[in-house]
Amino acid sequence: MSSVQNLLNTSCVNMTTDHITDVYSIETESYTYPWSEKIFLDCVNNNYLCRVLIVDDQIIGYIISSIVQDECHIMNLCIKMDFRKFGYARYVLNELHTEIKVLGCKMVFLECRPSNEAALRLYNSEGYNEIGIRKNYYPTEKGHEDALMLVKNVK
Repeated sequence: MSSVQNLLNTSCVNMTTDHITDVYSIETESYTYPWSEKIFLDCVNNNYLCRVLIVDDQIIGYIISSIVQDECHIMNLCIKMDFRKFGYARYVLNELHTEIKVLGCKMVFLECRPSNEAALRLYNSEGYNEIGIRKNYYPTEKGHEDALMLVKNVK
């Protein structure tokens, strides 16, 4: 199926507690040090901006963000392994950008592993710029990896 056909069957909707099992499955498949189900539950219950990406009635990704005043912070964006490299992460990111503009956000921040080259290419192509480094931010099997701090103006 082409990417255009896939996008016709694609929607980004509010995450509910009913979605957490599927979201957690994607999380554990994707990360060596995944968030717990409780973290996702807390995000949903505490009014974070939590969205799931659904394609043909299947949850294939999610994004979790917090909003404070006129700033958004993307805390987690993940696409199921089999659905990567088809533009779904860009789709979710653009859906978020549209939504947070309506909410009055002017800036969106995130952290990204320097080793996550695919994510960095996406963020750079979407106008994110590096503004700093968080030392020893991500756990790894050999200790910790720094995080690149990125920002985009969305007004």
